[in-house]
Amino acid sequence: MSRILVFMLMMSTFALASNGNAEHGGTDIIQRTVNFLLFAGLIWYLVAEPAKNYFASRSQSIADEMKKVQDKLKETASLKKDAIAKVSVAEKFAADLAINSKKENKIVNDNIMAQCDADIETMIKQQAASIEFEQRKMVRSVVEATLKEVLAQSDDSFDKEAMANVILKKVA
Repeated sequence: MSRILVFMLMMSTFALASNGNAEHGGTDIIQRTVNFLLFAGLIWYLVAEPAKNYFASRSQSIADEMKKVQDKLKETASLKKDAIAKVSVAEKFAADLAINSKKENKIVNDNIMAQCDADIETMIKQQAASIEFEQRKMVRSVVEATLKEVLAQSDDSFDKEAMANVILKKVA
C-alpha cells in the first residue's frame, strides 16, 4: 500500500508539474491543490498512526494515574472512617475509664476512711486502757506509800482518825 502511494506521488509530481511559464495567463491552482492533497494524504498516512498511538497511550496513562489517585482516595477515606471509629471507641473507653476511676477512688477513699476510723477507735481504746493502767499504777503507788508511812509510824496512839487523815493528805 505504501509503495502504491509513493508511486502515485512521484507520478503526480511529473504529471502536474508547472512548466514555469506564468505568462500564459493561466494559473496552476489545480495542480497545486492536487499536490497539496497528495502531500496531506501522505503526511496523514505516515503521521496518523503514531500520533493516534501516542495520544491513546497518553490517555491510558492519565486514566491509570487517575485510577491510582481514586484508589488512594478510597483507601484514605476508609482509613479516615477507621480512624474516626477508633477515636470514638477511644473516647468511649476514656469516659468509661473516668467513671470507673471515680468509682474506684470513692471505694478506696471509703476504705481508707473506714480504716482510719477503726485506727482512731483502737487508739482511743488504747489511750483509755493506758489512762486506766496509769491510774491504777498511781493508786497502787499512793497506797504503797501510805502503807509504808503508816507502818513506819508504829505509835501506840495510832487510831482510825489519824489513819484517815494520812490517807486524805495523800489523796488530796
